[in-house]
Amino acid sequence: MILRRLKLPSAGTETFFLWGPRQTGKSSLLRATYPEARWIDLLKADEFRRYMERPEILRLEMEAGTSPPFVVIDEVQKVPALLEEVHWLHENRGVRFALCGSSARKVKRGRANLLGGRAVRYELLGLTSAELGAEWDIDRMLNHGYLPRIQPDYQRVLRHPDRYADR
Repeated sequence: MILRRLKLPSAGTETFFLWGPRQTGKSSLLRATYPEARWIDLLKADEFRRYMERPEILRLEMEAGTSPPFVVIDEVQKVPALLEEVHWLHENRGVRFALCGSSARKVKRGRANLLGGRAVRYELLGLTSAELGAEWDIDRMLNHGYLPRIQPDYQRVLRHPDRYADR
């Protein structure tokens, strides 16, 4: 994994949103930074359905057991109603969250609770020249960009560009 320059807070110190385009490494960065956190992955169909049907399950689960000091919710834009429960847990139980997603617009459009000043906003974009060091190439940057997903397979992308982009 390429070391990203974005420095996230220590686990349990603050609640924050981590936004950014798909395939920029948000989930990978969170997993590497917070290996002990409770993880809720809304890409998993069963978790998505469970929280979509009853967002209060998050609060009930936290109150039923020992509340972890830090919870990561990946793809939070898929169930914006969870943010009401996040807000309540943050205020009343001191639980801190990393709320990760690729579409802040979807959350805003749905008039979801953006936690009114209780959460910091971070953004993770494509790889930067500082992160890539000697591997950084201006021509490649301008022609293909630097999304982490294709970085290790760049030569394959060049051999099969039709698999990665419409003409």
